[in-house]
Amino acid sequence: MILDATLSAIVSGGSSGLGAAAAAMLAARGAKVTIIDLNQETGSAHAAAIGGVFALANVADEQSVTRALDIAEKAHGVARILVNCAGVAPAIKTVGKNNVPHGLEAFRQTVEINLIGTFNVTAQFAARLCSADPIGEERGIVVNTASIAAYDGQVGQAAYAASKSGVVGMTLPIARDLAPHRIRVVTIAPGIFLTPMLRGLPQPAQDSLGGQVPHPSRLGRPEEFAQLIEAIIANPMLNGETIRLDGALRMPAR
Repeated sequence: MILDATLSAIVSGGSSGLGAAAAAMLAARGAKVTIIDLNQETGSAHAAAIGGVFALANVADEQSVTRALDIAEKAHGVARILVNCAGVAPAIKTVGKNNVPHGLEAFRQTVEINLIGTFNVTAQFAARLCSADPIGEERGIVVNTASIAAYDGQVGQAAYAASKSGVVGMTLPIARDLAPHRIRVVTIAPGIFLTPMLRGLPQPAQDSLGGQVPHPSRLGRPEEFAQLIEAIIANPMLNGETIRLDGALRMPAR
């Protein structure tokens, strides 16, 4: 699929970090972009900056996502591209200080946003796209965001790793489900990237984290994440796969 002004795209979690980079790349290539996010202030500002549209939504809520997709469709027509970046990354041990167990609500919320939210937006996006005419040999594509924590979860990442493992695990079956509709599904599992959370760390801490990456020995740049999305969209044989984007990093226990 060639990125141009005829295509409409949706980016969940597109107000900052990896999602913001993805939204900016898609807009720069001519696509009409809708950002779906809970952060209305930063989401609206970024959407305005890239010439896109913002829709407030909780990805884990069906009606909320339906309303957001209605806004996107009214503005830009049926979307052909979905990039799922909405997510949270709590750090809570299974048993914490004073032998306090990991709260179920925190675990449940992580799974609801990262896993159920990804599925919710994907299913609703795909259902609308199924009625659109194909462009060449495909109708569109879903690009999900997992994490290398799905494979190398660290101390305190039980909920996060479980949710991202779920995203990896559902990639192939969803790709198989949507194959008759000519919709591809690919997941990216990023390593350590220079997102707003990491930018808040002191420079020595950033350098230490980047030094763990074999090559290139630095933090990933959000633009490099967006670059991979562009390549995935362009290559019709990429389907049902999870791609690690991590500079050969394998995370230690802590």
